[in-house]
Amino acid sequence: MSLHLFFRILGIALLLTLAYFGGQSVARVSDGGALLPISGTASASWGLGFGEPGTQPTGTASTAALREYDAYYLEETDEKKLYLTFDCGFENGNTPVILDALKKHSAPATFFVVGNYLETSPDLVKRMLAEGHTVGNHTYHHPDMSKISSMEDFSRELNSLEALYQKVTGEPISKYYRPPQGIYSEKNLQMAKDLGYRTFFWSLAYVDWKQDDQPTHEQAFDKLLTRVHPGAVVLLHNTSKTNGEILDELLTKWEEMGYTFHPLSELCGA
Repeated sequence: MSLHLFFRILGIALLLTLAYFGGQSVARVSDGGALLPISGTASASWGLGFGEPGTQPTGTASTAALREYDAYYLEETDEKKLYLTFDCGFENGNTPVILDALKKHSAPATFFVVGNYLETSPDLVKRMLAEGHTVGNHTYHHPDMSKISSMEDFSRELNSLEALYQKVTGEPISKYYRPPQGIYSEKNLQMAKDLGYRTFFWSLAYVDWKQDDQPTHEQAFDKLLTRVHPGAVVLLHNTSKTNGEILDELLTKWEEMGYTFHPLSELCGA
């Protein structure tokens, strides 16, 4: 290759690199060097990258970048602590057995509910509270919140669920928010913070939400036992028949591995 051709190729590569990064929406550099991969109204879907079994995964954004927005996906710790969370889109009979398993193991959990769940299953929500669990806000209608750009519309999704929760339980909801489908934008994170909410993603989950294609027990254990790690925020869906069937055994196995269960309030300090 001639020297002229080499520098021509190098120049093209440099231009492409600058064009790429110039077009990317990136936010602040964390103290660990990772970036929040979006800014403004640009959206991203929460994702994870896993390493060796038992080690903490990397998230779409770093813990430090998220912390600016009172947002979390794990606790940076070597202690074998787990934070159990459940997303509740609707009730199909699995929540009672999930609650039974949690009660047996004295394991606190946070249930992120939508409007439909409060409307159809108020007694189960009351049971969650009576048994020491936390109920969080998963929005009223479960939309793609990153498509909502105004504070008025964003707050309406959260406030309408707050109002129904207050009516059902007689008390204010915990200011914990989980974006539907894990889709978010920097502006969303800021708006949630401005409303007094803490946003929670997750560091351990598996494909448990497909009603017509539920994982086997073996498939569930393969993911949930090999990928468990200190400080994990675990996401499970209450609609999963598999989760209802395995939860007691799963909690037992985690306990045998040395893990203990903690409320989200311990992670975020509120």
